[in-house]
This record gives sequence, C-alpha cells and structure tokens, in this order.
Amino acid sequence: QVHLVESGGGLVQTGGSLRLSCAASGSISVINAMGWYRQAPGKQRELVATFTLGGRTDYANSVRGRFTISRDNAKNTVYLQMNSLKPEDTAVYYCRADLAFKGGYWGQGTQVTVSS
Repeated sequence: QVHLVESGGGLVQTGGSLRLSCAASGSISVINAMGWYRQAPGKQRELVATFTLGGRTDYANSVRGRFTISRDNAKNTVYLQMNSLKPEDTAVYYCRADLAFKGGYWGQGTQVTVSS
C-alpha cells in the first residue's frame, strides 16, 4: 500500500502565496516521477508541475515563472511553492507519484482558492 498525503491548501488573495506538500509513505519502491496536477470545477485534470524520470522538471505554461516544484528525496516529499496566485489557479490540487513496478498513485487532493 502506498499513501500520498497532501497539505498546505487554503484561501488566499490574488497575488498571494501558498506552499503545498506531498509526502509518500508505505511500500515505496523507486519513485520514477512525482508531481502536482489540478482540477478546476467543470474542467479536466491538468498537469501543474512534476519531476519526471531522470530528474527533469516540467511545468504548465500557465504557471511557469510563478510556481516552483522541489523535493526532499530522503522524505519522499515534493513541494509546490505557488507565488503570484491568480483566481484562475483556483482548483483542487492533487499529488501524483509513479512508482517502479507499482504504477501510479494519487493523493486525496487539497483545495486552493484564490479570491479576486
């Protein structure tokens, strides 16, 4: 069993900042990729930022320059620093981890609401 536990969501005004955390625990093998997705009401889930296999980072164009993904490998944790938040960033943010030989896992999601 693998668990992803997210924290750090909340309500913030336009231009504000939040930091999300996602800790993986359980029967963890090698983490091939780990990152963040989001889903706004009525929209499909989309990639926000992720570490890919090989350690590269990918960002959605809409967040590049405002959001920064980082990680602590010793803690199997990834972080998402979100600055200059906009109302269109409002969504449920999900952590995802892709593990070698185990497939992909999702966290339960954390709500981020940016007020105008």
